[in-house]
Amino acid sequence: MPLAIDARLVPVMKLNSTAETQSSFAFLDWLLSIGMALTWGSSFLLIKIAIRDFDSALIPLGRTAFGAAALLLIPGARQRITREHWPRLLVLGFVWMAFPFFLYPLAEETVSSAITGMMNGGLPVVVTLVTAIWVQVMPSPRRIVAVLVGFSGIALIAIPSISDGSTADTRGIALLLIALFSYAVAINIARPLQSAYSPATLMLHVELVACVISLPLGIWGAKHSTFSWPALSALALLGVLGTGFAFVLFALLSKRTGAVRSMIPTYFTPIVGTVLGKLFNNEPIMWISVIGMLIVIIGAWLTSLPEKQKATDRVPAR
Repeated sequence: MPLAIDARLVPVMKLNSTAETQSSFAFLDWLLSIGMALTWGSSFLLIKIAIRDFDSALIPLGRTAFGAAALLLIPGARQRITREHWPRLLVLGFVWMAFPFFLYPLAEETVSSAITGMMNGGLPVVVTLVTAIWVQVMPSPRRIVAVLVGFSGIALIAIPSISDGSTADTRGIALLLIALFSYAVAINIARPLQSAYSPATLMLHVELVACVISLPLGIWGAKHSTFSWPALSALALLGVLGTGFAFVLFALLSKRTGAVRSMIPTYFTPIVGTVLGKLFNNEPIMWISVIGMLIVIIGAWLTSLPEKQKATDRVPAR
């Protein structure tokens, strides 16, 4: 199997998984988180604008094409990927981008952007579950509580949009859940490559692979789309910022802090989405949303705290 992990590496992966939660969140880590929250939080609005005239099948191709074009401008991103890593890279191109990038616009055809943001904010919960199964190490009770606190705040943010009549259906929610699990699996598959390549190099090649995978469906979608400058501008911003540079920031944060804590920016994406909805769509912001935002910030802070190292996790002296 091309994605099989050498059994000798499992103890090392477990030690790394433990070690990467020992250090505090640095100032740079918070800057990376804010940048990602701003770009990803605006992505729901940009998707809504794009699918007004573009077919959902065109969105993955446009996102990855614009994103890859932006990353090609970074000289260091054009480093070659060794042949032994290409099987893993091909899988990443599908589960990290091509597949979920198609699911999100499909879901937003029937689900409001606020509910989409809420669902996306639940990614840390899914990543915690998938990562625990992947590395066979359960997160600490405090880490689980912190993630659930953040998710409860996200749910409170979504309540006003639900009570005000924002639409959602079973199909759309199911598509978003599948997309979240796809992201969580991809994050764990990417870990070995993140230690071998720079974030820009890895994300450029993942986006190029995803672009090729999305090409047949994208051509079909283009034939069923109507050209408009607002839709093209939204798709370009979505690709350059949300798919290109934001994923580089995410890869860097994941490499610095680990899979679970790299999800902290997703706590803030619903907040950004709520503010943008107020500014551009005049969506009301109720007091319960403000409470939800405060709970989200508390959950993010708790998640960013380093875990205490257990005696059994320490590497014995040699």
